[in-house]
Amino acid sequence: MDIGYLTSDAAKYPSNDWKKVIILGILFLISFLIIPAFLCMGYLFRVLKWSIAGVDELPDFDEWKTMLIDGFKVFVVQLFYFIIPFVILFLSIWASIGSLLTLQSTGDVTVPTTVFSLMGGLFFLGLVVAAVFGVFFTIALANMAYYDGELAAAFRFREMLDRISTIGWVDLIIWYVMMIIVGIIFGVIASILIFIPILGWALIILIMYPYLYLLYARALGLLFVSGFENQ
Repeated sequence: MDIGYLTSDAAKYPSNDWKKVIILGILFLISFLIIPAFLCMGYLFRVLKWSIAGVDELPDFDEWKTMLIDGFKVFVVQLFYFIIPFVILFLSIWASIGSLLTLQSTGDVTVPTTVFSLMGGLFFLGLVVAAVFGVFFTIALANMAYYDGELAAAFRFREMLDRISTIGWVDLIIWYVMMIIVGIIFGVIASILIFIPILGWALIILIMYPYLYLLYARALGLLFVSGFENQ
């Protein structure tokens, strides 16, 4: 699989219809209302399904009920795969708060130092576990999309491992790292735009944010399809 070609295709994909990018951005903007957040996830899931099916156009914003249900399924899968990393990271934060309170109340630096060491270890472990679970989460999501939103498909671990084998572990890891790098680049650009009043925030929320997620969804679809080509 040519990771460069895959990334290039995914980067061009959102520009096929900027109107839909902005509509998705508006949904992101009002996602604090909860339902729009599920619609965002549902639309991105539809992009993933269409990409796996070989469709190059961005999906329409229609069949809102189906999109909402799909978004909720994505949320359930995400919750399942990231609950353990979340608990580990939560414990590391809780430990740091406890050590600070101990230091403030007793002035004893011994206990906080020990707890801070434990906290650092837990936080690092949480990041590693999150990265590992993130790899399986992406394949689980793609497998569910391949089976047209069948929730159980996201938990067929043997089937997912077989799919990863056909994609290739090395290609999968390279793709995963590439997506992280793309995210970092967008983050740097956003950190600059944030200082531009109104316009900067508008560009980030209405264009950059949805563009990045559309890129991810498209790239994941192409990655998953490459597993069939390697069979």
